[in-house]
Amino acid sequence: MDRRLSVATLLVAAFALGACGDMGRFALAPVPSSQSPAKPARLLMQQTPATEKEHDRILASYGGAYDDPALEELITKTVNRLVAASERPDLAYKVTILNSAAVNAFALPTGQLYVTRGLVALASDTSELASVLSHEMAHVIAKHALIREEQVKQAAIVSRVVSDMGNDPDLTALALAKSKLTLASFSRAQEFEADGIGVGISARAGFDPYGASRFLTAMEHNAALKASHGSTDPRSQDFLSSHPATPERVQNAQANARQFSAPEGGERDHEAYLAALDGMIYGEDPSEGFVRGRRFLHPKLGFTFTAPDGFTLDNTAQAVIGVREGGTQAMRFDVVRVAAEQSLGDYLTSGWMENVDKSTVEDVTINGFDGSTAIARGDDWQFRIYVLRFGSDVYRFIFAAKTKSEGDRSFRESVNSFRRLTLAEIQSARPLRLKIITVQPGDTVESLSHRMASLDHQLERFKVLNGIDARGAIKPRDRVKIVVD
Repeated sequence: MDRRLSVATLLVAAFALGACGDMGRFALAPVPSSQSPAKPARLLMQQTPATEKEHDRILASYGGAYDDPALEELITKTVNRLVAASERPDLAYKVTILNSAAVNAFALPTGQLYVTRGLVALASDTSELASVLSHEMAHVIAKHALIREEQVKQAAIVSRVVSDMGNDPDLTALALAKSKLTLASFSRAQEFEADGIGVGISARAGFDPYGASRFLTAMEHNAALKASHGSTDPRSQDFLSSHPATPERVQNAQANARQFSAPEGGERDHEAYLAALDGMIYGEDPSEGFVRGRRFLHPKLGFTFTAPDGFTLDNTAQAVIGVREGGTQAMRFDVVRVAAEQSLGDYLTSGWMENVDKSTVEDVTINGFDGSTAIARGDDWQFRIYVLRFGSDVYRFIFAAKTKSEGDRSFRESVNSFRRLTLAEIQSARPLRLKIITVQPGDTVESLSHRMASLDHQLERFKVLNGIDARGAIKPRDRVKIVVD
């Protein structure tokens, strides 16, 4: 950490998932699949060192590859059907399932497609998944991904220029944030073009073309649920951050579908899709730490802590981010390497963060761990920083409050909750999983939602997970998803 962080830079880093410190322990290394999908008959477009590097970066950012032979087989068959029905049946695609709870999918210009298991879990049938895959294929066919790759190259030039802009860190952070925001999204015209191409591919492949509009709606409902309960950024790392959905897009997808069939006119493959999802990990993978309410646990590294009252936590690849309801307080928890011979007090004032008040530096001991704390002040925010030495690593708690001294006591209580996990806690930590069940007579949406283990807002999550709207209902013999531990 030899960069200086201003208040603005820290906020951009904290809430735009900017890398900070040695975060390798929060990002799963690429996991080679022990059982690869069936080999396609076509050849992938030529790979380049740049695309191979991007592939590795994607794996690191999204928890590595998720190995599930049954799911891989279903996706491979779906892709092969879509390719055969596309305008470019000569192109081949390689799909990687990412071990991430984020709801996202994207493509590289070379035909490498990525879908997260979070997206797979949200979809209700194969036609909805096919709509996402065909949309990403459409970006490749229309060379949108190639155009965006060229924009990334230009952004690299912008970044170098911005870094030389002088001594105005706020201006530098703002310029970089704007350039990243510009690159995040395909253009409106590109999205509509990919929608049209994708719906056509799905329809010609025999899938229900209305899967696109249903899944766009499901993603909006999922984002709304996250936003309503205080997520730091309901669309961070999600499909909607780079593929914005609007009512107009949903209506356009429905209009495209009507050109091919009436509603219910195509294959949904609901039963086979749910069968492939049965037993899949849901949410965070405990091997990389997970959130349970206000508590964060990392069984692999052997520690836990609890966020202050009113905070909602989000475990990202770079850090654990928390925001208090109302947005007046926030926190970031991450890990850095600090030389063993350097005191933690010296580290706090070593320049990695600006405006640290040296007079506030104080050595502390938290549950047997050596630590140090200090205050940093900005124009609108005050930061309380704690650093704790845990083994060979140093963990940082960075709390932010808009009002001076606001929350300082609750911040200290949160840090005091940092401790080692017991052996029993480590052994009992296991991932949540999807379970596919059959609705029985007397079951209701409300009663089944109560079976969603270890989740908050169970009713809303059950509805979103199963594509049930406000007036939706279930009936005996329906197959639905629940989450169990």
